[in-house]
Amino acid sequence: MGLIKAAKDALSTVLADQWREYFYCDSLSNDVLMVKGQKKVNEGRNSNTKASDNIISNGSVVAVNEGQCMIIVDQGGIVDVCAEAGQFTYDNSTEPSLFYGDLGESIKSSFGTMGKRFTFGGNTAKDQRVYFFNTKEIINNLFGTPTPIPFRVLDRNTGFDFDTAVKVNGQYTFKIVDPILFYTNVCGNVTDSYKKADLLTTLKSELLTSLQPALAKISAQGVRPYEIPGFSEEICKLLSEALTEKWTELRGIQMVSMSINSSDMPAEDKARFQKWQDTAMLRNADMQAARKTEAFASMIENTDLSGGGENGGNPMSGAMNMMAMGMMSNMMGGNGMANMMGGQQASNVQQMPQTQNSGAAPILGWTCSCGKADNRGKFCEECGAPKPANAGWTCSCGHVNTGKFCQECGKKKPEGAPLYKCDKCGWEPEDPAHPPKFCPECGDVFDDNDRI
Repeated sequence: MGLIKAAKDALSTVLADQWREYFYCDSLSNDVLMVKGQKKVNEGRNSNTKASDNIISNGSVVAVNEGQCMIIVDQGGIVDVCAEAGQFTYDNSTEPSLFYGDLGESIKSSFGTMGKRFTFGGNTAKDQRVYFFNTKEIINNLFGTPTPIPFRVLDRNTGFDFDTAVKVNGQYTFKIVDPILFYTNVCGNVTDSYKKADLLTTLKSELLTSLQPALAKISAQGVRPYEIPGFSEEICKLLSEALTEKWTELRGIQMVSMSINSSDMPAEDKARFQKWQDTAMLRNADMQAARKTEAFASMIENTDLSGGGENGGNPMSGAMNMMAMGMMSNMMGGNGMANMMGGQQASNVQQMPQTQNSGAAPILGWTCSCGKADNRGKFCEECGAPKPANAGWTCSCGHVNTGKFCQECGKKKPEGAPLYKCDKCGWEPEDPAHPPKFCPECGDVFDDNDRI
């Protein structure tokens, strides 16, 4: 009885599997990477109700949509691939059909299949499947660094160089570029579908591992932490190169794009970075002058020249305030203080003594007839002419005089003062009569040994 039942089942399954099938796939969502193909069944109008599962009769049709790729697997091995949209006819199946191809050959092949199934008790002893792959760009894959990534801040213009750490977050996209590799090394013979959630954890881990060397290459270009989002395209290219072996060559997927939403670094490093920027800005002479002007204007606003207010009307405090402002004015290199002030304060400042506010050092030497001024020896440094008995002196306003007072501005002839030159390194100050306390070249103290 068992042999008769086996023969009956073999005949029944072979006849049921003679019908040609129509395989299709609905639109694949962004979350599905691969799905098993379905046989199209028209409820109530389908004579093929007893066909075996996982059998594809010769001449069956597979419909492939845009953004999809189809593969046919026979006994676990890939036997056909189609990535073009349209209708695909599978005419190389090992399962014959009386409704496709040469009838005589089909009948002969069907009896051979029946005999084979008889030996398996009527079972098909075969597994054939159709799989559809989503070849569209898979979007909205978020990533973020759980811990800060080391980042070097380098500015070759100012020489600033320090190490910090940054946190970045954003999103990336990828797509399946080789369905055969993806099937072979990732999803295999799934019974229903393979979703991107099954793979994202691995992809994210590998992406973050490769992100650190990519950021190191970006920092070497002088990119600052807050500029990282603007270099998303360059970072994507670096990551794509780094992930080629694991993603493209192993799994058949490829990164398409990346966008970094934000980057951040620790608060203490932010403050350090801001301080460096402020310091670097003051390397510019114009910015230095602007800062001095701003500080001086603020001082004027908060200074009471009358000596009243919080100081209780002490006349000495007003004088001290005026003295401090005079010192600040000299530091700024001019008497433009009055022009920055208005009202009574401006008139008070204009009444302050204007001694040597021009910023020009007095010329102590004598002026030769050739025009060379500030000669200190007995002979002219320019033409070698001897010092005349009635050699004049040049005032800070530029007028040459022979008397004790300038005939142009009325200033008194400056008293002769000792001149200095560093006895260690030979450095000479711009104003030899008023050297600094220490030599800026060797650090030696200016004393009587440095007089010339």
